[in-house]
Amino acid sequence: MDRRTLIGGSIAALGLAACAQDAPAQTAPATPPNPENILVLQLPAGEVRIELLPDLAPRHVERIKVLTRRGFYDNTPFHRVIEGFMAQGGDPTGTGTGGSNLPDLAAEFSPPSRARFIRGTVGAARTQNPNSANSQFFIMFAPTPSLDGQYTIWGRVISGMDAVDRLKRGVGQGGQVPQPADRIRSARIAADIR
Repeated sequence: MDRRTLIGGSIAALGLAACAQDAPAQTAPATPPNPENILVLQLPAGEVRIELLPDLAPRHVERIKVLTRRGFYDNTPFHRVIEGFMAQGGDPTGTGTGGSNLPDLAAEFSPPSRARFIRGTVGAARTQNPNSANSQFFIMFAPTPSLDGQYTIWGRVISGMDAVDRLKRGVGQGGQVPQPADRIRSARIAADIR
């Protein structure tokens, strides 16, 4: 099993049957978010903007900013993409076992009453150890209530979900994407874009 697999266990345990229904995309907030809390990904199909949520996961948001500003995510693949579930990236090795040279992060789980895994939610990938998130993340294609309160939510897509929807899909039960996988062309914090 991959070191940074989203969840240990079978695909049935991931709640794929429950997330097969369509879910509405998240809507943008009424007031524009702070550019310091917007992650801008350039994907093959276009730009994706993710609002970072420091009120939910301050340590994870800080990690994303640090790695983004180091250029860590540039040219990294979406190595695991499962139709109707999620797209996982953030591993420079593309194997699902890699991460950054920074220490793993302690979990910052949100209760379902505060944040849920719905379409466009961005969460921290980890092993079965709740305190093993590092650099890998996943973007949800559909709601998956079985993840609520079990994984750290650090962001939400506010524009460009159509570009995420067009990522190359993986094969088999684990959703490993055949090479060449779609890659993040660049990742920037909006405040740094001139």
